[in-house]
Amino acid sequence: MPSFASTIPDLQAAGPVVELKLAVGPEVEAAIQAEGQRAGPPIPAVAMIDTGASVSVVREGLPSQLGLHPIGVSNVSTPSSTNIPCYRYLLRLMFPNQVVIEAMVLELPLRGQHIQCLIGRDVLARAVFVYIGHEGLFSLSF
Repeated sequence: MPSFASTIPDLQAAGPVVELKLAVGPEVEAAIQAEGQRAGPPIPAVAMIDTGASVSVVREGLPSQLGLHPIGVSNVSTPSSTNIPCYRYLLRLMFPNQVVIEAMVLELPLRGQHIQCLIGRDVLARAVFVYIGHEGLFSLSF
């Protein structure tokens, strides 16, 4: 089972964050190439594992850096707003230790955040997430 673990000195304050790369998936890359264009290279991003998020999210603007076009729209509700239309994209999430997951993500502003991505329960449904707060440790296995 591919996995990775991380120790963060103040896990409660910082949250379970991980550096990963965002990339287009193989099928999307083939479709972009069929249009005579090239997909952008993988983009580094800081992601927070968020058990409160039902779906994974990337910061507004990142999908266009990869040359992606939305494949749909979903309405989402946040603690401060309801029925916000958000574009959907199929992305490859490239975690440490060669852990690669394809997921349908939503594009949201994520303004004022120290992260560019949220890993939601859609991805966590395929994983084992362990959070050991008193040791400042978390792990994610697929």
